[in-house]
This record gives sequence, C-alpha cells and structure tokens, in this order.
Amino acid sequence: MRARAVPFIAYAAVLAFFPGILSAQTPNLDSDIVQLLQQNHVPSVSIAQITDGKITLVRAYGQQDATSAATPRTLYNIASLTKPITAQVAMRLLSQGVFTPDEPMAPVWTDPDIATDERRKLLTPRMALTHQTGFANWRSMTNNKLTFQFTPGTRYSYSGEGFEYLARFMEKKTGLALDANAKKLVFDPLGMHDTAFTYQPWFQGRVAAPADDKGAWLAPRFADHPISADMVYTTAQDYALLLQAVMENRGISSQIAHERDTVQVSLKEQMCPKLPANLCPDALGVGLSWQIFRLKDTIVLMHTGHDPGLFTFAYVSPTARDGAVILTNGENGRKIVSTILRDLNAPAAFTEILTAAFK
Repeated sequence: MRARAVPFIAYAAVLAFFPGILSAQTPNLDSDIVQLLQQNHVPSVSIAQITDGKITLVRAYGQQDATSAATPRTLYNIASLTKPITAQVAMRLLSQGVFTPDEPMAPVWTDPDIATDERRKLLTPRMALTHQTGFANWRSMTNNKLTFQFTPGTRYSYSGEGFEYLARFMEKKTGLALDANAKKLVFDPLGMHDTAFTYQPWFQGRVAAPADDKGAWLAPRFADHPISADMVYTTAQDYALLLQAVMENRGISSQIAHERDTVQVSLKEQMCPKLPANLCPDALGVGLSWQIFRLKDTIVLMHTGHDPGLFTFAYVSPTARDGAVILTNGENGRKIVSTILRDLNAPAAFTEILTAAFK
C-alpha cells in the first residue's frame, strides 16, 4: 500500500528554529498553503524570502515524509538549483583570474569521449555557463557517450553535461574537487552549513522524501559523488544566503557580475510566443547560469529544478533587492509557485509571466 501525504502547517517546529525571522505577516500565504498542498498532492514546501536585501521570512509547511512534519531544517534535493551554486564557484574563480570566460578548456580538460572531435577546442567556460556546449542534457540520452549535438557556441540547448564539463575543468585548474571548491569559496564564506553535494551523517532524520503526482511517497536519491548540475541537498534558509550573495555581488568582480546579469543568449523569440503579448519582457534569456528577465528597470534572475517527485524554484532581483526560495517535495510543486510568489509580493510583472508559463 502506498502512503499518502497529509499536509499541515508545522508552526511549532518552525518557531523553535527561527523565531526572529518569522515576524513577517503573511496571512494570505498561511491561508493559501494548506489548500495549495492538498489540491496539488504536494506533501510540503519550504520557503525563504528576501526583502530589501535581508532574509525576512523562513517557513515550512506540510509533511517532510510519512511520519514527520517539515521544518526549516528539512533538507530538500534541489535538483537543477545546484547549477547556480556551481556557477557561483566559477564566477568567484573568474573574478580571481584563475581562468577567463572565453578561455579554451581543451588544453586543461578534454573528456575522452570527444578526444578526437576537433569541436572540443571551441569549448569555453562561458559556453558551459550559458548552455551552448552542444551537449545533450545528460550523456545517458546519447548512449552514455558524450556527443556534440551541434557546434559549440552556435545555439542554446540546456545541458547538465555542460556544467559537468566545466566542473572537471575547474578541478584541473585548481587541484580541488567541486565540493571542496564549493566549501572553500561559497559554503563556508556564506555560512551555508546545511548544504552538501553528497549524503552526510547530519542528513539523518532531515530529508524530504519526494512524492509523485498523486502524493505517493518515493525513495529519496543521493549522489555518490559531487554532481555540478543536480542533487545538492539544502534548506531554503541556506539557499537564501546564496541569493543574498548574488544580489550583493559578494566575491564577484563588477565585470563578472555584469556578465551574469546580461542576456548572453536571447530566448525572446523562443518563449514570448508562449506568453500573452503584453507579458513579453524587454529582455529574456540566459546569463551566466541564471535565466534573466528585464522588466523595464527591474532585473530578475531565476532558476528552477525538477527531479522525479520534486520541484524547486528561486529568484533574486539585484535591482529590487528581493528574492525567494521555494522548495517542494512534490512532482506537482510547479503548480503552487505562482500563488506563493503573489502572496510574497514578488514583482507583479514577473509573477504574471510565471503564472502563464507554469500553467
């Protein structure tokens, strides 16, 4: 028999851990969440909000697993929200001059699968960060062999393998594995002590079990080695610390911050036809890892994550100085994001775009 999640609001547990951060009044959020979770068969959601550059709210609602309530200490597999972490490592190394955005990676790292393909010489860190490597999302899609689907730099195609390639390049450049670089350059400086690429002893009793589209529990998955594009576990609170650093350009040079916030590959022609005409942003595309929306004077950086049984979301606006992290352990988690953003008073135009896109 498959267990079903029965969501509820875990206020007592929340207040025990973060009493000072929960002063923000969010009556709409509190009243909406229970119904949102139940209607969409999403067991739980953990939320952190940034307002005026500060983390002003951290809350958890629903069930972590079949027997435990979710709390702000619950650890979620954030899926592709891993990529901005890896990108933050890369941007700090770029800012230190360890390598340059357009430096050929081939002299430092070449995957054996493409060792005889001359196109390998075209690969650069910028192409990896902007999903222009020419690789499929994962090599499992190409008979478990890394293969060029198109010439690097000629177009956009979302690729976890591109981030894996960049991670190997950074390891060769620095002599440190990805997780060691992340700890040294990102986790420790930002105080992200509840974030890890692989299973740790302190995960015990804290992991959010994923659930399918009917709310039936699935077994959590863990990486047996650091993956640059997927399967980091963290809390909403910890990820909000990363968003603060992005907002403030901490550890990042002004030039690299400009590159991050600038559309490197436009997706307007691809995405705007799917939106109501009045919602097409002034600029829409990919910067260094983040998807970028420019709405008049407001710049919004966004990323999402999806693995079986979970959906995760984060946005940060360096101009409005706000942001939010929304972590769910439900296949249908995508369906609750827009309502939560409205309740958090996220930029209205951005929320409207997501409401249309996430239907």
